[in-house]
Amino acid sequence: MALSLLHCPGIWCLTLLLSVLWTAAPLYAGKENHNGVHVQSGQSIQAAIDAAAPGQTILVEAGTYNEQLTIETDDISLVGLGAVLVPPSTPIHNTCSGLAGPDTEAGICVTGQNVELAPFVTEHEKVLSVGRPVKHVLVTGFEVRGFSGINVAVVGAQATKVVGNQLKDGGQYGCLTVGSTDTHVDGNTVVASDLKFIAICADDTPGVQVVNNYVNGYVIGLCVQTSGAVYRHNELANLCIGAFVDPNISGADVSGNHISNANPACTTIAEVGISGVIIDGAVDTTVRHNLIEGLTAGGQPNKTAVGVVIIDEPTTDPVAVASGNIVSENVLRNNDLDIYVQTIGTGNVIENNECSSPSELCG
Repeated sequence: MALSLLHCPGIWCLTLLLSVLWTAAPLYAGKENHNGVHVQSGQSIQAAIDAAAPGQTILVEAGTYNEQLTIETDDISLVGLGAVLVPPSTPIHNTCSGLAGPDTEAGICVTGQNVELAPFVTEHEKVLSVGRPVKHVLVTGFEVRGFSGINVAVVGAQATKVVGNQLKDGGQYGCLTVGSTDTHVDGNTVVASDLKFIAICADDTPGVQVVNNYVNGYVIGLCVQTSGAVYRHNELANLCIGAFVDPNISGADVSGNHISNANPACTTIAEVGISGVIIDGAVDTTVRHNLIEGLTAGGQPNKTAVGVVIIDEPTTDPVAVASGNIVSENVLRNNDLDIYVQTIGTGNVIENNECSSPSELCG
């Protein structure tokens, strides 16, 4: 199903659009923007990026561009005006090649210099060190479609903004930010026509914000691998897991999101199941003011869809124990089970939630 920023409901849509316009408005100054460079259909976006000086804006006109893009220059604003980015016939090797696994590529790779990556084990490569971060890059207004690994990747960067894009059918990730600081992923539409792995993941240092995004069609909507990360006001539908907070992550904020209507295929995937928010051995997480509804396994035997889950993670060494987490003032309705807690941890607070099951954890 084709989706756009215009196909979203009510106040959320208005807030999202205003956020995108407020962030991007200074870039559309036309002749008054003396630093603007225009790329026409048939021209090379990468050539314009390579020639750009820090502080320049690159305006990419409508058209389909068969390119992979690498941004390594500070203060570059890459603005799509109806531009669609699809994989080239021959992949281009850059920092993001193999980031999501062997032989995977990224559509747009925002990368620092001399980034050292650990060998791939699972999910994505980890950043060991960054020689020099790339700073203050903006990517907005693009449709990025069908790259084998990641549609937009941010690696070893500082204060990158990925705002108001349509990211479709990323093979492993819609957007991944790793080894970066102060990344903002705001107002994007991240969708898949069939079930893909993760829509948006942040494996960063503190300062990351993932807000106002629309996500549909992934196993995991929001992957929380950054302590202190903020995930707010996202619209998440047709997923297996709305938000997954990883073991030993501290102080993440998952608030004000709407999670609804699980993908029917999720019940066929072993060890995944259906959940709104999973706190898996994380500590001091805040889960507040979310609406989580319509999560059901369809009555299949031995399968239960759950709104909020708090559990320990026994596979880590030592065991990651869920402690000090707050689940408060959420609305959970029409789920198989609203809240499930199974932890030896202390200080977890479950209070003032509007829900029905189990009754001792509701109200």
